[in-house]
Amino acid sequence: MSGSSFPGGTSLSHLDIYGDEAPDGVCGGSPHMHLVSTEAYVVVSGRGALQTIDGAGFRETELEAGDVVWFTPGTIHRAVNRGDLKVVVLMSDAGLPEAGDAVMTFPADVVADPGSYAEAASLGDADGRAARASARRDLAVAGFEALRDAVVAGDRGPLEEFHRAAGALVRERAAAWGDIVRERPLAQAERSLTLSDAVARGDVAHLSDARVQQAAPAAGERAFGMCGRLRAYDVTDSEENPA
Repeated sequence: MSGSSFPGGTSLSHLDIYGDEAPDGVCGGSPHMHLVSTEAYVVVSGRGALQTIDGAGFRETELEAGDVVWFTPGTIHRAVNRGDLKVVVLMSDAGLPEAGDAVMTFPADVVADPGSYAEAASLGDADGRAARASARRDLAVAGFEALRDAVVAGDRGPLEEFHRAAGALVRERAAAWGDIVRERPLAQAERSLTLSDAVARGDVAHLSDARVQQAAPAAGERAFGMCGRLRAYDVTDSEENPA
């Protein structure tokens, strides 16, 4: 993602929410949260819901084509598919989720142990990956249900413990996150400030460097993401059309 003029230092992907049932009979993805990144869904087709646990408690937001919803760091979210739900995902701080910014809601004993968490989260080799994606989703749903039921009952203790365990789980890798933010969204914001100051001085020389960029989706099979099958777009600026 480095060398990208795509707006806001964000990443872009197309996501088909998983359609198979979890043990609770609900079709959808693996509940998880991001520790630093804000995520947005632009619903392009189908219907479903977003189940969330945050500082305000548990909530279910209905989704249909044309809806836009976004959620800030610390929002535990579960995408629910009630009929061919497809969304375009915009993720702030492009690169952070891939660097470990996301933590799934596995049961407390799993999240508290880095080795157990890594084993539960791994999709392994290509063979059997669909089954392993469903298995880790089901495990995350089990932890999500425990957190949801406690919050609904007025007990925030398990949620607060999950927050602490998630932070401890990613603490070491988080040391590198600042570089990602500085090199991508912050660098782009600083570039915008530089251009704003230039225009205020009457300097518009940068306008002659304007170029159109076009992203192509990743080739091959769609990846198994946390919420569904996804196809990420490479929004790196091409050398032929520098921005």
